Amino acid sequence: MKSKYLFIIFVVIAVLQLFAPANMIYNQEHILKTGTLYKFKTQPIDPNDPFRGKYVTLSYELNSAKSRDSTLQKDDKILVYLEKDSSGYAQVKAVSKTKIENEKDFIEVKVDWYNPYTNDVGFSLPFNRYYMQEFKAKPAENIYRKYNSVLDTINQTYALVSVKNGDAVLKEVYINDRPLLNYLELKTSE
Repeated sequence: MKSKYLFIIFVVIAVLQLFAPANMIYNQEHILKTGTLYKFKTQPIDPNDPFRGKYVTLSYELNSAKSRDSTLQKDDKILVYLEKDSSGYAQVKAVSKTKIENEKDFIEVKVDWYNPYTNDVGFSLPFNRYYMQEFKAKPAENIYRKYNSVLDTINQTYALVSVKNGDAVLKEVYINDRPLLNYLELKTSE
């Protein structure tokens, strides 16, 4: 009888352990399918910031905004509300510590700094890692750096991110409206 209860407990725990990652995957896929897509312009990365494992580190132009809240402190959580400019790039619509009614396109971020003289608040976007297969990581980093240098004003690099109700999922990194992975395929076919 005791072994029957132990078996039932084991099965329940196993199902719970499978449910958590499956639910996380489902939520990410749901955001990608039903969220609003925004393009975020990327900035050149610091050449001294090494590739960490299986992802490319991304930095964004969108890293500060105006705020009328003079109580902001470093590490406060704020909501950055987004809208698209005429080219489809993300821009800040509003910044708030609390949810704004009827606004669904926002990202929760931490305050990096606040300047009370200019009312500027700085933050880092939470989707700053572009994961990929390990053997593609180093070539992708090299291509990304080549097309996203400070001296390169011709090429446009951006990340396509799906945003919905405070959650954001990085879908793809683009160079001149072509996915970064396409540049890898061209390089390997040469």
